[in-house]
Amino acid sequence: MLAMRAAAGAVSKGDLIGLLSRQFLGTPYGADMLVGSATQPEQLVVDFRRVDCFTYLDYVEALSKSATRDQFVANVIATRYVDGQVAFPQRRHFFSDWSQTDAAPARDITAGLGAGTVTVAKQLNAKADGGQFLPGLPVVDRDITYIPSDAVSSDVIGNLRTGDFIGAYTDIAGLDVTHVGIFVATPDGPVFRNASSLAANNKVVDSSFVDYVHTTPGIVVLRAQ
Repeated sequence: MLAMRAAAGAVSKGDLIGLLSRQFLGTPYGADMLVGSATQPEQLVVDFRRVDCFTYLDYVEALSKSATRDQFVANVIATRYVDGQVAFPQRRHFFSDWSQTDAAPARDITAGLGAGTVTVAKQLNAKADGGQFLPGLPVVDRDITYIPSDAVSSDVIGNLRTGDFIGAYTDIAGLDVTHVGIFVATPDGPVFRNASSLAANNKVVDSSFVDYVHTTPGIVVLRAQ
């Protein structure tokens, strides 16, 4: 993959993400690939044999910035962890964490993609019953802007670029999205490239973007820096 990246030459960041992400098609899905918690030391995991939806994005983003194996590992760390510290509290656990610091991998472009966006005040990590999704981590107050699925028009899709990171917005208290993937424009129409846990897939697949969007409450869109 590093050789492929080098051979790609002067292409856009989005096209590079599209090229590299395609190499993972068919890779088996693996749930909860990362190791670490408030009570278990964090381990740096780099495993191409199986990916979940977040580690898939980690690897593709890191590969797009790397010329050597050592650079790739360093870029996985920089992508996955705030300030490059391999520690559970520093991990970017939520999709919106990818756009929250100066050195974050991406920026949130959702609000500028078209009319009809909705902004919701969320308390990330706080379950509706008072518990936490990630024990030992704080609750974070954050406004999440998303485009409702019925507002994802042809104009909105026309403003998306290959390589944009797509999060499936959720109404569940304490979460921003429930799944993530990559937007790719193809000759046969736009696809949602993702590590799918669905029994019919259980691997990295290209799904119809339009069809997928209509199975979700809406989308959050980040663009790689």
